[in-house]
Amino acid sequence: MKRHPSNQTSRSNQDALAAYPNRADDNKQPIVSRLFNRRQFIGAGIATGAVIGSMSLNGCVSSPTAQEKVNIVIVGAGIAGLAVANRLSRQLPNATLTILDSRQAHYYQPGYTLLATGVWNNTDKVIDSNANLLPAGINWIQENAREFSPDNNQVITESGKKIGYDYLVVATGLRLGFEKIEGLNIQDLGTDGIGSVYHSPETAIKTWQQIDAFRQKGGRAVMTLAHTDMKCAGAPLKMTFMLHDRLIQAGTRQNSDIQFFSPHQTVFSVPVVNENILSRWASYDPPIGANFEQRLTGIDKSSKAAYFTDSEGNQNRQDYDFIHIVPPMFAVDSILNSPLANNNGWLDVDKYTLQHKRYENIFGVGDINGTPKGKTAATVKLSAPIVTNNLIEVIQGKAPSQKFDGYTSCPLLIKEGEAMLVEFDYENNLTPSVPLVNPLKESYFAWFLEEMMLKPAYMAVAKGRV
Repeated sequence: MKRHPSNQTSRSNQDALAAYPNRADDNKQPIVSRLFNRRQFIGAGIATGAVIGSMSLNGCVSSPTAQEKVNIVIVGAGIAGLAVANRLSRQLPNATLTILDSRQAHYYQPGYTLLATGVWNNTDKVIDSNANLLPAGINWIQENAREFSPDNNQVITESGKKIGYDYLVVATGLRLGFEKIEGLNIQDLGTDGIGSVYHSPETAIKTWQQIDAFRQKGGRAVMTLAHTDMKCAGAPLKMTFMLHDRLIQAGTRQNSDIQFFSPHQTVFSVPVVNENILSRWASYDPPIGANFEQRLTGIDKSSKAAYFTDSEGNQNRQDYDFIHIVPPMFAVDSILNSPLANNNGWLDVDKYTLQHKRYENIFGVGDINGTPKGKTAATVKLSAPIVTNNLIEVIQGKAPSQKFDGYTSCPLLIKEGEAMLVEFDYENNLTPSVPLVNPLKESYFAWFLEEMMLKPAYMAVAKGRV
């Protein structure tokens, strides 16, 4: 190891919802909220207070302020990099902090699903400025990292600048591999029945436009899943559930066929959640079909045909009227082609301490980490404080003491006004942390968390406050 040199909706409510199949309107109170009765509102208020209390207890771990004068470079200004940067600025007031990222805008990516399903209709809800989120006094180099030279304690930027460091935090995020799907162009997303929740806020809005057009008549929908590690693995499931609900609201579900294609033998990695989802899909009339060991490898936009390859290399064609594309996802090239990568290309960190396995002055946080689970924004809530504290301990000559258990949270939208809040760890144990919410049962409160509370909580995490 290299060392550094020094509750269900009532029937009347359902009828009212059905009368408003697309209720997204930034100028009006959400219909679901207006239909929320007094008893439910009080219950949600109590639970909301408990959630906030839980955030304070679980996230804001008090750590002593350290006085070491060290040079720390953070690569990436997504939620992971920002959360660590803001924490370090308070806990290491004498440190020199530098962050590398070319992005001026900051994107609230968990909101893309709400845009793509018509819950939100304004991209302003998911776009902020990184300048507003960075701590005062940090040195912001507005370039991306082109190369890592850990043996020399250097990061090389896209313009060739060599940035030295004493300690390094890698928070680059990952890369979307749309180009790996033969016949697909980025410009195709959001057109002619093709959608994807992952690309951008603008594409998410266009995806809703495609769904809105599709549900007017119904037809055949093909929903997909990536064969690689991926961020927010629940998003394709949310899109499938919400498409089903939007068709019901439009009165065209009976005219429609929804088929989900997974390259794995499951649709979700946690067995009990996987079984819950498949049971729900099978109970629908008509059911949502589940197809396994089918990897999306090509698309022909002109004939509206998608091509899937099975585990034995056989290809089959699936016609569609609407298709939701989930691209394969990879480590960014600067990590993939560096000494920092593991055999799969991800950052080679210890899954518990999040310290690099070979370079003890390097830590990873967020999607880039080569850990079994944890490519969600919710993961950062727990892992950013752990990385910060473990890094400070290493600076002080100690062994990192805090352990990350792989915590991941996935709010699964089931239908408008109802969701499941699924939380789990590395061992696939359900780890519910919110009072009054059963992780395997849909509720309005879980929906309320997703639509109304998660963004403020996300911003608090980014600012190092949760």
